[in-house]
Amino acid sequence: MLSYQHIFHAGNLADVHKHGLLAWVLDYLTQKDKPLSYIETHAGRGLYRLDAPEAVKTGEAAAGIGRVADWFGPDHPYTRARDGVTAEYRATAYPGSPLIAAHLLRPGDSLRLADLHPQESAALAEVMRPLGAKVEQRDGIEMALAVTPPDPRRGVLLIDPSWELKSDYDTLPKAISKIARKWPVGVVLLWYPILTDDRHVGMVRTLTTQHPEALISEVRFPPSRPGHGMVGSGLFVLNPPWGLADEAGKLKQKFDSLGG
Repeated sequence: MLSYQHIFHAGNLADVHKHGLLAWVLDYLTQKDKPLSYIETHAGRGLYRLDAPEAVKTGEAAAGIGRVADWFGPDHPYTRARDGVTAEYRATAYPGSPLIAAHLLRPGDSLRLADLHPQESAALAEVMRPLGAKVEQRDGIEMALAVTPPDPRRGVLLIDPSWELKSDYDTLPKAISKIARKWPVGVVLLWYPILTDDRHVGMVRTLTTQHPEALISEVRFPPSRPGHGMVGSGLFVLNPPWGLADEAGKLKQKFDSLGG
């Protein structure tokens, strides 16, 4: 299925959770003077306009980053990346995770991105190739299995599927176990939605059984509009950097203040 386009959801509360922690991870890892690989399996288009008709229609950005931007101080890497994007593009621009990574990585670090959707992949290439990223229109999990362990070996993999296919809840734990065996030092982040039917629970149970040392960060929030099924956001992190659990706990306290 290739119907999902993130422009309808860019900047929502799940993005705030995912991007806030991803930015922290990248900032932490780039403090060491060693090169880093960044790989993303479902990269989307990289750059979004929060005043686009699709974003305005759902109201998710207004209920998300438009509401909680002050959760992150000016020195937080998530803020720095957003500020860099709005300065370069426009005030209503919002960076997807590939562009957040590009703003936080250094010369000598590498970016490898995939998206299977032809329009999303074309838009991603237009934004990211000038920044030195390798962009492929390809199944992202297939790409991750093919390129891990990367060079440089130190790095981050973000798996952020649309979850249009219910089979993802069964296949992704298997793929992550294969990647972990090939690349035992990689920081692997899997984002998943928390829906009203709690369909993520079985998958998370499987992942934690297979990888008991991993970090799980889950937050809950009110639905962005009546009847909307997503009521939370989850990140499963293999090889979490030191301090990430504390950062995730602080962010969860902010989400708890919203209710939900």
